[in-house]
Amino acid sequence: MNTKLLSYQRLTYLSTALGILFLGACTGKPNRLTQQSFEVKFLVGSALGQFCEQAAEQFNQQQPKLANGKGFFLSCDTKSSSDVVTSLTSLAQQLKSRSLKRNAPEFPTLVSVDGEIYHRQLIDQINQIFPGKDYMGEITDALLLAHSPMVFMTSAELADGLRQQPDLYKALVSTKTHQELDPNSPQLPIHLVHTAPTRSNSGLQTLVAQFASVSGKGPEHLTVADVQGYQTQIQAIQSKVIRYGVSTSSLAKDMVKNGSFWASIASVYESSVIAANSNQQAGQSRYEAVYPQATFTSNMRAILPKAPWVSRQEKAAAQQVIDYLRSPVVQKIATELGLRPGVPEVPLGAKFSAQFGVDSKARYDSLSSPQPEVVAAMLKSWQEFAKKPSQVVVLVNSSGSMSGNKLAAVQKTLRAYIESLGPTEQIALIDFDSEIRPPVLVDSSPQGRDRAMAFIVNLNPDGGNRLYDAALEARNWLQKNYRERAINAVVILTDGDDSDSKLRLEQLYQELEKSGFSSEKRIAFFTVGYGNEGDFKPKVLEQIAEFNWGYYRQGDPSSIFKLMADLKLEF
Repeated sequence: MNTKLLSYQRLTYLSTALGILFLGACTGKPNRLTQQSFEVKFLVGSALGQFCEQAAEQFNQQQPKLANGKGFFLSCDTKSSSDVVTSLTSLAQQLKSRSLKRNAPEFPTLVSVDGEIYHRQLIDQINQIFPGKDYMGEITDALLLAHSPMVFMTSAELADGLRQQPDLYKALVSTKTHQELDPNSPQLPIHLVHTAPTRSNSGLQTLVAQFASVSGKGPEHLTVADVQGYQTQIQAIQSKVIRYGVSTSSLAKDMVKNGSFWASIASVYESSVIAANSNQQAGQSRYEAVYPQATFTSNMRAILPKAPWVSRQEKAAAQQVIDYLRSPVVQKIATELGLRPGVPEVPLGAKFSAQFGVDSKARYDSLSSPQPEVVAAMLKSWQEFAKKPSQVVVLVNSSGSMSGNKLAAVQKTLRAYIESLGPTEQIALIDFDSEIRPPVLVDSSPQGRDRAMAFIVNLNPDGGNRLYDAALEARNWLQKNYRERAINAVVILTDGDDSDSKLRLEQLYQELEKSGFSSEKRIAFFTVGYGNEGDFKPKVLEQIAEFNWGYYRQGDPSSIFKLMADLKLEF
């Protein structure tokens, strides 16, 4: 935080006996010295998260009040768009069942999702819980805060080839290389990335756009029968995917870090292209946005529910918040983050230029939302048919340090992981400590799940840690049993550093390099350091993952369940 700003704030607080001490440039949440202010919680989708945090910090510094003198403050709770819908519908169900009161602090005052497909789903699901109440209103009742069109992000050398396509998704049904799209492009395989449509707005919009493309119909005209009729073409497009994911911005960053051999096309927000070129490093490729003839605008609106959980004073405060977020000075925050402003009079600013890989005057037809039952059919088709299959080895360290609540949390997490397996997913579970045990093969069949449950129940914390040997054994098993036209990956769950391996770390790196993204048989590595970082070397786990275009995360008994659920969405 800026030192001068802190000094200024401290002087201000000393002069205001009943004032509020504001801390945390990242959260915008105050540390209240009195109980005279109330919270306006804004539950937002991830694309609007940074905008909300920065705006909330500035807003709270003004110590906002209602007309009656009552003070309040703005806080931001950022989730994926799917989680926003799930969270609010769960709270609404608890309210209906009377297990939660309408003034419960868990309820948000304001809500936003990253696009109108999830917005429509939110309205539909709340209406099903409270028929005829119209708590969420219509989409157009919610004022626009920002928007960002969905684009194809690609390197500058490939962009012209993509622009030549009247409809890129139709072309991706049958083409395999960029040279097939454009003779002047390099002989580079088409590798696509987008987020998981079951969790992320950008992924859902991508899936709907694919159905609209191959069918030649606007999304609003698609039927459930159309989904069945065109799912084979969607499967052909999905066969080009090399990674799914939870976060649009993270996928775009990984694309920049790993280059075009890892992923040559990403379906992302325009703002992700601006971010990639804003943080360009020496020797890094420049990226460009290719605008489809028809795409989703990704409108991000401020939804103020007309619901019993929003009190009269919260509504009045929320109106002040919305007016502030739509003011020209705050809308400038959005443009600096690469989001187009929600107020037409606000200029786009310098980042909307060719220098940052985008076109400020891009023209495209804006796609509309399908009916909720059609969206549900698309997601079902994707999960059960079109999604690229996967084969994953899960390495579980069961050394002596895993005793107690660590092992119990891992067992619970693995069980949920197994129960959520789709029909195209296969995994191999390997238990290791001082020994490396044979893999247990698991799929979604009853027999496969029985084998998994036996593996989980028989985990016994004992012995040392052969992390490096186990990592190589998992890679070797995948090489021998490589699943063609699938995402092949290794997930390592360890709570300690290697102690007993015959293999040295340098030798492991040399071996893993042979199965990286430049090889024909790519094998991704994802590592989870479980427990306190003092128990293991996070840098080692980061390097193991990054050698094979994965990533490292830290977990503990309280966070491992969500961490593994998010990780599963990568493949």
